[in-house]
Amino acid sequence: MPPAEASAAHHAPAQTATPASTPPPAEAAAAHHAPAAPTSARPGQRQGQGQGPLRGLRVLDLATLFAGPLAATLLGDFGADVVKVEHPAVPDPSRGHGPAKDGIGLWWKLLGRNKRTITLDLSTPGGRDTLLRLAATADVVVENFRPGTLEKWGLGWPELSAANPRLILARVTAFGQQGPYAHRPGFGTLAEAMSGFAAVTGEPEGPPTLPPFGLADSIAALTCAYAVMTALAGRDRTGHGQVVDLAIIEPILTVLGPQPLWYDQLGHVQPRTGNRSANNAPRNTYRSADGRWLAVSASAQSIAERVMRLVGRPELISEPWFATGAGRARHADVIDDAVGGWIARHKAEEVVCAFEDAEAAVAPVYDVRDVMTDPQFAALDTVTEVEDPELGPLRMQNILFRLSETPGGIRWAGRPHGADTTEVLAELGLTGAEITALRSEGAL
Repeated sequence: MPPAEASAAHHAPAQTATPASTPPPAEAAAAHHAPAAPTSARPGQRQGQGQGPLRGLRVLDLATLFAGPLAATLLGDFGADVVKVEHPAVPDPSRGHGPAKDGIGLWWKLLGRNKRTITLDLSTPGGRDTLLRLAATADVVVENFRPGTLEKWGLGWPELSAANPRLILARVTAFGQQGPYAHRPGFGTLAEAMSGFAAVTGEPEGPPTLPPFGLADSIAALTCAYAVMTALAGRDRTGHGQVVDLAIIEPILTVLGPQPLWYDQLGHVQPRTGNRSANNAPRNTYRSADGRWLAVSASAQSIAERVMRLVGRPELISEPWFATGAGRARHADVIDDAVGGWIARHKAEEVVCAFEDAEAAVAPVYDVRDVMTDPQFAALDTVTEVEDPELGPLRMQNILFRLSETPGGIRWAGRPHGADTTEVLAELGLTGAEITALRSEGAL
C-alpha cells in the first residue's frame, strides 16, 4: 500500500532552488533535546511512561503511506523527537485513509503518534533551505520519494551530508535506489505480489491471494527501524552518517523463509496449501459445535501425538508416516478428519480447555472485537488508551515491546496538520518575521 513513488501528492513540482542559507553547524545535533509532549496531551494508560532510550534522537519524517512513516513512529515510541514534514496544501494521505470520526482520520492518530507536525514545501527555495537547517539538527531523515526526487530539489545525499556529516538518510522505496525498476512507482501490494507471498497464499485451486492490510509495508517499516538503529550504531564507531537503501520488495521475501534456497538446491516451488502446511499436520482451522473457528498447529512431534490422543485417535501415532512433519502433512486428510471431527462435537471453550489440559496448541480465530476483550491482551496492555485533545480517549495498539529499565510510551496521538510548525522553526532560531516570510513564499 505505501507509495514508493515520488509522493506526488506530498510536494508541489520542483522549482529552481536558490542557494541554501548557511545551516547551523552539524555539532548542534548533539546539543538538541527532544521536547516534552504538547501541553494539550494528557497522560493516559502507560502514556508518557519514562522518556525512552531514544530520547535526544531527532528524526525527520518526510515519508508517506506507510512503511517510512511507520518506521518513524516506532522510533518515536521509544523517545525519539520525530518531526513529521507535510506539504502545506496536501497533508499526508494517511490522514484521509480509512474511516474517520468527526472528519478526523483515525489511521493518522495511530501512524502520527509521538510526532510533531510541521508543513514545508521542499520544492520551494525557502522549503529547501529550511529542510537543510532542520537536517543539521537531526540524526535521521526518513523519505520514500522515487529515486532522484530529492536530488531534483537540491536535497540529495551530497547536500544533506554536507549540512550534517553525522546524518542517517533512510530511503524507503518499492524497488530500491538502483536497478531497472528503481524509478517505477510502487506500493506494498506490488511487493506482496512480486515477493512470492501472494503465490503461496490461498486455497490450492483458488487464485493467488493478497493480504487485506499493508503487510509488506509493515514488514518494511520494522526493517527500516532496525536498519536505522544499525546505521546509528555504525555512526558511533565511525563518527559519520550513511544512506540506508531499503526496497519494500526485499524484507517480505526474507520472512517467507527458505524458498529461494529450496529452489536453488532442489528446484522446489512451494505451492498454495490454504491453511495447511507442507511441513506438518495438524495445521488448519476447524469449526466447533457452537460455530466458532479455532486454529491448531502441531509443528513439534510431541504436540502432534498429544493432539491425536486428545481427539481419540492414538492409533495414528504408530503409523510410519506419522513420525515426521512432512509425513503427517502428506496424510493431512486423515488427520484433519480426526481433529476436525472431534472439535465439531465440542464447544469452543471446551476445546480450548481440553487442549490446554493436554498441553497442545490451539487458539480461537479472533476478529478485532475479540482482541479488544481478550484477557491476555488486557494483561499485556496491548491495546491501550490514549487521551487525545481532538477526539477524547482513544484505544490503539501499544508500543511493540516492553523494556524493564527504559520503557517507551505513547506521549500523544497524531497531531493536526502543521500544528507544531512555528514551535519547531522557532527552535531552529527563525524569527517571527522569517517564519512569516516563509509562509508568504508558500514554503510553509
